[in-house]
Amino acid sequence: MKRLAFSLCAAVLCTAVPAAAAAETVTVALNADIRSTNPGVNRDDNTDAVILHVVEGLVGYRENGTVAPLLAESVSTAADGLTYTFKLRRGVTFHNGAEMTSADVLWSWNRYMDPKTDWRCRPEFDGRQGLRVTGVAAPDPYTFSMTLEKPSALFLDTLARTDCAMTAVLHRDSVRPDGSWDRPVGTGPFRLGEWRRGEYVTLRRFDAYVSPPGERRDGYVGAKRPLVQEVKFVTIADAATVKAGLLSGALDIADIPDDDIPELSKSRAIEVKTAPTATKHAFLFQTRDPLLGNVKLRQAIAAALDLPQLVGHVSNGLGRPNGSAVYVTSAYHDEAHRRGYTHDPARARALLAEAGYRGETIRLIANKRSSVPSYPAAVVAQAMLQAAGIRAEIEVLEWATQLDRYTKGNFQMMSFTYSARLDPAQSYNQFFGPKDRFPSKVWDNPKAQELIEKASLVADEAERRAIFGELHRLMLADAPLVFLYNAVDTTAVARRVRGYAPWVASKPRLWEVSVGD
Repeated sequence: MKRLAFSLCAAVLCTAVPAAAAAETVTVALNADIRSTNPGVNRDDNTDAVILHVVEGLVGYRENGTVAPLLAESVSTAADGLTYTFKLRRGVTFHNGAEMTSADVLWSWNRYMDPKTDWRCRPEFDGRQGLRVTGVAAPDPYTFSMTLEKPSALFLDTLARTDCAMTAVLHRDSVRPDGSWDRPVGTGPFRLGEWRRGEYVTLRRFDAYVSPPGERRDGYVGAKRPLVQEVKFVTIADAATVKAGLLSGALDIADIPDDDIPELSKSRAIEVKTAPTATKHAFLFQTRDPLLGNVKLRQAIAAALDLPQLVGHVSNGLGRPNGSAVYVTSAYHDEAHRRGYTHDPARARALLAEAGYRGETIRLIANKRSSVPSYPAAVVAQAMLQAAGIRAEIEVLEWATQLDRYTKGNFQMMSFTYSARLDPAQSYNQFFGPKDRFPSKVWDNPKAQELIEKASLVADEAERRAIFGELHRLMLADAPLVFLYNAVDTTAVARRVRGYAPWVASKPRLWEVSVGD
């Protein structure tokens, strides 16, 4: 217990903090440190969650997954579907006091598209993923336009994506005179305070922030007032330490493992909140592996898994199986997407024989982050695979190492979590693509490429629904991965915190959040 208390003390609040200052600070636990402060460049989910309090884009996601103006006041599209014109909100200022104009939007875009920036989403806009921006212009201080090579139903969604940092508009003071990254000078409700690597990140209220129109918070748009003086994101990987911090009052908000729900729900000082999300837990296969390149072996693994039992166990009954890339509360999740792999040990054994499997070891990579079921899902799957005659060994890695292996495609089988994508085509694009150019992609099928490209051009909902149903059937046949279920956000919130709510994008939002007695 002394060691636990010391770890919590070192990580959170064991410095003399005046009561008034503590009351104006909301402390949030992160399971791992952020990777950088450079929006959309060196990033992961935790990085996005923090930095999207600091920066904003022209458009952002609403609560229901649709896209709305953010730094833009309005967005209009030319009759041919190629040119988008953004009228900017006036009076928006950066954290350094400068007014935001179209010149800043243009500078930010050119920086992102410079290969030296290494923006995670440059391939989404330069034609490599089918969407290509052919021209941008800033004809006056409050107008910005973007022209596409061909119409795209996903253009605004791609601009709004959180892993792209919402294509954030930055002030050029964000970089040093030599062009190297310094710190984000954005327009968000909070500005970056102090980052002590491996310990915490603080955000300070931006007093000059002008909230977008709206009476209530609506995803990343709507009301976004910073109501507390400071937000402190604390890095705590150990779930027991997080629980101790919540019970002691040192932590205000934390995602918690389902096992902790019963105990924390009994505390009068804590409220446990849940919400379904678009985050997807899955087992990935490296289809270029000499062993797992055999589709019958992949299908045998899928048939060996009892998904209702596995999901029920690792989610404590909160999740439900979903074998589709389309999240369960999406308008596109219909009867076609309720089809999935069936637990069939006899079929698994028959497929193993057809595949010529001779007991070779399959290495299943997982991590032990408390916020994802990577390791427990791997343990349950290992037992199920062994029962079907498949030899599996679990290799536990630190998250940063696993992410590097994933990015390079250096694995056989991996227990992995994909962050939320609200449009189905965006969701498929997370794991589909040419492996030669994008080694992290697990599915590379010409017919699937044709369907995804079609879904990216078509705006009609019924036509898109049919396309996604066909994609799902094709994915089940190819078995490049097995989706398990959509995450359920389980968040413990101190009762002194008011206005906090988890949502489908599975990232904390600390604007419109206040503290009281």
